[in-house]
Amino acid sequence: MHHVVTCQPPINSIKKKKEEEDNNTSSNMADTSGDPRGSSFLDSLRGILVAYFMPERCYDKFFLDLDFLDVPCLKIVLSKALGIGIILGSVLVKLPQIIKLMGARSAEGLSFNSVLLELLAITGTMVYSMSNKFPFSAWGEALFLMLQTVTIGFLIQHYGRRTSVGLFFLVIYFSLLAVLLSPVTPISVVTTMQASNMPAIIIGRLIQAVTNFRNGHTGQLSAISVFLLFAGSLARIFTSLQETGDLLMALTYVISSTCNGIIALQVLYYWNSHPEYKKKKKSE
Repeated sequence: MHHVVTCQPPINSIKKKKEEEDNNTSSNMADTSGDPRGSSFLDSLRGILVAYFMPERCYDKFFLDLDFLDVPCLKIVLSKALGIGIILGSVLVKLPQIIKLMGARSAEGLSFNSVLLELLAITGTMVYSMSNKFPFSAWGEALFLMLQTVTIGFLIQHYGRRTSVGLFFLVIYFSLLAVLLSPVTPISVVTTMQASNMPAIIIGRLIQAVTNFRNGHTGQLSAISVFLLFAGSLARIFTSLQETGDLLMALTYVISSTCNGIIALQVLYYWNSHPEYKKKKKSE
């Protein structure tokens, strides 16, 4: 007679296993209920900060190591923040000047030659930066300054009753810009153009300074635009060194800051001088 022996696992081990499974299930449920929102927010924040304000190693320094006094990373963040601030400000920096011209329906006191030379310098910086693939935060304001400066150039011609000349100026400028940005233009030409920015800026600002001196006033020159340009060019000295390490660009902004500073001083000096008063004085 044979006896069949069945092996059953101990009841205690079964209970223990079941308790472990229950604990795992409950912990997984807690994780899935809390993580998706938190992790998605942190991922989004990380993506924005790493894309626009800091490299990944600096993000880890600040938010994982909690080291907020790391000097190299602080410099990078300051430079990026300044660059983005300058770009956002540049969208409106010459808008007061454009509004002032359109409100007065006059471009008295503004030199078209000075605008042309300023446009040459801005275009040189923009094309040079794009050709060297510098980050947008290092040169982005040049794009908006270019568009506004072109508009001012056209308005000077338009209010001088030379609208056809203004339209011709727009066509020629944007055609040349398209050629400079195309692969047809060698990098050596672009570098030479950037190097020529310094004399262009100096001559252009001196022309405007001499015009102000001869007139005895700054005419329709906008004080807001002048001071914003001065502040922006000063900040760009630091950001260009930090983000590009390009000495040619940094030197260009040093020259630009000096020249913009001269115009800013003239605005303060001629603050109470008005074109109408000067005309009356001359007629007397």
